[in-house]
Amino acid sequence: MNNKGALLKELFTNLSTTGAITFSSKPLVNKMLSYANFHGAKLLVELGGGDGSITQGIVERMDPDAVLLVFEINRPFCDNLEKIFPQDNIRIICDSAENIDHYLEGKKANLILSSLPLTLIPKSSREEIYRKCKGNIVDNGKLIQICYSYLLKFQFGRYFEEIKSHLMFKNFPPTFILVCE
Repeated sequence: MNNKGALLKELFTNLSTTGAITFSSKPLVNKMLSYANFHGAKLLVELGGGDGSITQGIVERMDPDAVLLVFEINRPFCDNLEKIFPQDNIRIICDSAENIDHYLEGKKANLILSSLPLTLIPKSSREEIYRKCKGNIVDNGKLIQICYSYLLKFQFGRYFEEIKSHLMFKNFPPTFILVCE
């Protein structure tokens, strides 16, 4: 099992890359994932695996024959995720979300679920992530992003035609869930 104390220390020590003061709450995970249709989705991508709380929710909902790619740039978090999720259809990728296309093997994702701390990511990298997400998702696929700034909706708007935002008060701090199509 994971060592929450060590993960919390890592969270605070590397705030500039983890981008959070706490991990995603169970109500936030459930609300975020409620906007996704997992039935029939065969290729799923998570950006920012963190402690695995969103990953666990995805695993509980995804089809048994689906594949999940989890991107995380923090090595201790990746090591922890590999221990928690040893399944063959779950790949923990210790790399930037900017490189998503390098791991999809020419396929497109049905769903991209993200908790990346976008406001802490340099603008050029952030724009590359948006571009790669849009270019590597199926036509009727969704990108679902949790964030703390409503202004990110306008950044996603340059790449996605339809964006719905939902405010989640049962989280500290209150969080926006952006559903991009």
